[in-house]
Amino acid sequence: MEIILIALLTFVASTVGTLAGFGISTIMVPTLLFFFPFSVVLIVVGIIHWFGNLWRIIIFRKGFRLRLTLLFGIPGMAAAVVGAFFVSRVSDTLLSQILGGILLFYVLFLLMKPTFTLSKKPISSIAAGTLSGFFSGIFGIGGVLRSMFLSAYNLPKSVFIATAGAVSVLVDSSRLPVYFLNGNTVPEELFFGLLLFIFASFLGVEAAKFFVHKIPEKRFRAVILCFLFFAGIKLLFFS
Repeated sequence: MEIILIALLTFVASTVGTLAGFGISTIMVPTLLFFFPFSVVLIVVGIIHWFGNLWRIIIFRKGFRLRLTLLFGIPGMAAAVVGAFFVSRVSDTLLSQILGGILLFYVLFLLMKPTFTLSKKPISSIAAGTLSGFFSGIFGIGGVLRSMFLSAYNLPKSVFIATAGAVSVLVDSSRLPVYFLNGNTVPEELFFGLLLFIFASFLGVEAAKFFVHKIPEKRFRAVILCFLFFAGIKLLFFS
């Protein structure tokens, strides 16, 4: 029963995460922390997250942009490694509250200045990738910041989803080995369930593909902001 419930959670998180550009970790990490130690949650959700984003790249591959992916992903990989080494040294509650506050400020800022777009200069992407990568490494949740910065580019739907997925794969590929080196392992009772969780993440991306075409291009940014707002409330007040 435990395996089935986690698989259902993975499906929901993957669907929401594909539409918003984040969500698998944001939904699964706080939920699974009720039942498993933080070190276990980091590694299990990290593996699911890696595969979930791989499916996004494959299914939305027409929107893939190599330059933007590398500008975000390369510094993000380095920052994720640094963050992963600090996991046991920093209060995760404090970090999540800070992140929640940043998200709420950003959403309110865009409501006041709806035409704002982030500078497309390389330095902006590098800074954004570094910050989101660090949060991914230290807390397992960095996609929220990544989506925050990518939404400022006002990208087409497929480009947004594919780019967010590709950057996440790069970042996860750097932080997961550090978790293993730190002694984090997948419990035996969850090891075989991983195959079901990975399949559930694929089904979630497929479900999102159906829904994303129902959202008009002009309203897609508003949908992302709604996800960011509720994520900010969750992280700031209910960490």
